[in-house]
Amino acid sequence: MAEDLYALSASRLTKRFDGLVAINDVSLNLTKGARHALIGPNGAGKTTFVNLLTGVLRPTTGSILLEGSDITGLPTHKRACRGLVRTFQINQLFESLTPLETLALVVTERLGLGARMWQMLGNNATVRRRSQELLEQFRLFDVMNRPTNQLPYGKRRQLEIAIALACEPRVLLLDEPVAGVPASERGELLDIINALPKDMSILLIEHDMDLVFSFAQRITVLVNGSLLLEADPQTVSNDTRVKEVYLGHSTTTPATSPASPQVEVLYA
Repeated sequence: MAEDLYALSASRLTKRFDGLVAINDVSLNLTKGARHALIGPNGAGKTTFVNLLTGVLRPTTGSILLEGSDITGLPTHKRACRGLVRTFQINQLFESLTPLETLALVVTERLGLGARMWQMLGNNATVRRRSQELLEQFRLFDVMNRPTNQLPYGKRRQLEIAIALACEPRVLLLDEPVAGVPASERGELLDIINALPKDMSILLIEHDMDLVFSFAQRITVLVNGSLLLEADPQTVSNDTRVKEVYLGHSTTTPATSPASPQVEVLYA
């Protein structure tokens, strides 16, 4: 079956709020191991669409399959248990816990040891080993014993993605991971994102076009709740309609490559 090719498949999703159509007949197929970006101007419906995928909202019509299984009616936590995990635009962290405590907490829960959480936190070898792996992978060793509310913003973003990885996702939705991160802290975060496991399917929702074009192999463009275009980065960067959406007027100067200065101007 065609669905077996996809890690996540959204078919003809529509979401209405009374008379307002927020998402209008949008489909998206995330292949296994995908590096896929979802972009669009403010108000395009990106967050609403992600909320449909993750179960925060129920679609008015349409269906969602995770690895071929229908999850349209499942709540958020059951989708997460099946391997669909997201991060958020705004950090949702345990402010008083350290990164080590936070990751140990999440790993403990993931292993089904939550009832003995505080006993297991420092005593279980599996919890300790996995927490240390995540601290190393996300470059948090130097701050692992600092309360989260004292961390630089870039480190908080790194911790948030580490928490998502601690949930062992097969499909990861990264919702604006560099939003609010100072330029001086972005390099490390971008390196971490680019080094995420290759067998993990990732949908990136992002305004930062440097990140989008360095990361994505496929891009979906939403405008006014509808699908404008889905294509490879080169095609998207050269599309007149996309230029009109971002610039507000037509331009006939094509971008020569996703890394070209013209693309930077287009998406400034």
